[in-house]
Amino acid sequence: MRTFIVEADGGSRGNPGPAGYGAVVLDEATGEPLAEAAEYIGVATNNVAEYKGLVAGLKAAKELDPEARVHVRMDSKLVVEQMSGRWKIKHPDMKPLAAEAGRILPPGRVTYEWIPRERNKHADRLANEAMDAGRQGRQWEASASTAALDAGAARSAASASASAVVPSGPPGDAAAGAAKARAALAGAGARAGAGAGTGAQDAAGAADAVRRAAQTELSLPGTATPAAPAGHEPEEVPLSSESSSSVGWGASADLGAPATFVLLRHGETALTPDKRFSGSGGTDPELSAIGRRQADAIATELAARGTIQDIVSSPLRRCRETAQAVADRLGLDVRIEEGLRETHFGAWEGLTFGEVQERYPDDLTAWLASPDVEPTGGGESFATVGQRVAAARDTLLDRYRGRTVLVVTHVTPVKELVRLALGAPQESLFRMELSAASVSVVAYYADGNASVRLFNDTSHLR
Repeated sequence: MRTFIVEADGGSRGNPGPAGYGAVVLDEATGEPLAEAAEYIGVATNNVAEYKGLVAGLKAAKELDPEARVHVRMDSKLVVEQMSGRWKIKHPDMKPLAAEAGRILPPGRVTYEWIPRERNKHADRLANEAMDAGRQGRQWEASASTAALDAGAARSAASASASAVVPSGPPGDAAAGAAKARAALAGAGARAGAGAGTGAQDAAGAADAVRRAAQTELSLPGTATPAAPAGHEPEEVPLSSESSSSVGWGASADLGAPATFVLLRHGETALTPDKRFSGSGGTDPELSAIGRRQADAIATELAARGTIQDIVSSPLRRCRETAQAVADRLGLDVRIEEGLRETHFGAWEGLTFGEVQERYPDDLTAWLASPDVEPTGGGESFATVGQRVAAARDTLLDRYRGRTVLVVTHVTPVKELVRLALGAPQESLFRMELSAASVSVVAYYADGNASVRLFNDTSHLR
């Protein structure tokens, strides 16, 4: 029985925004590309585009050989985990697409594998070509495929240079009868990521380098961070030496893509304006009307960036509501991380600082003097919270290597994560202030170093 490899991808410039997908069918034995599929699909989210790319790739493989086995490789963890049956499909836009993908071939003949973005460049390029075509008011055509041109250029380079060895196969057409699939790459040989290219290819490579460098930063209104071009998720590839300054202060370019935590404090509750102690031992308040507007506004901001790949949240209601507002816009699930909950403030819950000072003056003085002191009535010390947050950080780093994760949590956990990244003493917690719905970013690199970016102006969210 013949086996095909299907590599698929999708993207949205705005998430939701102008979107497109790409897919390529490869011969498992030779790596030879047999068919391409790509299409501009109008306004959609990243995940919808990724699912549509999967559907097109499976249809193209079926048209080549209805009896073949198919191994799908995608850099979308969401699609791979959902189609493998390990994650539930909750979003209403995904359910019919997942069902359609599951009907194309018998489930026993299709397997799924997550791969990093740098191993999915062919499908990624096709998706971007489809979006470029849509921007010009047309649909993608196989004859314009730069992925095919790259393969052809690699073959030419191999012929011209004895040192450049690129396997090639006999030329010929391989038809794909799926509606959007076109036979484009028969005889292209193994895909090549190097080789002498044309000026246009060099320009495209430079543009990709700039895009990757820009996407390591997350900018919001009012910041001086350069904005990354609209598109889908940042590529998980090492940056070139020319763009190493964009990686982070003192970070080497060969460390690969960092795990990037976009730290979001929840929106306002009824307790926030008066700066009342509101931890994990109180009433677990919901977002206020202002807080819901803040959550919607930050969801719009993050959707426009198009860089968030996963969302985790504190178990407390105000964080879950904030996280869900973003998740609904991005078509992602929210994963709860218990270690991200706020400090338990004991008897101080619901009180203002002045009220605590009036009722428990000695306890407050001791608490301000030492991170090891607990609030009155059996609360948590900052030292204890720091240990809990550090453990949660390590868990998330193991889970989300090389990915950009929205971490929705509270004042103390955000401060702790920033403090730990900076190597600052715990006394520094009393010298930071975080507005409701404010964003900070910590990028964690393979050598254990981290860079911190702070964006604390939330005036645009009111």
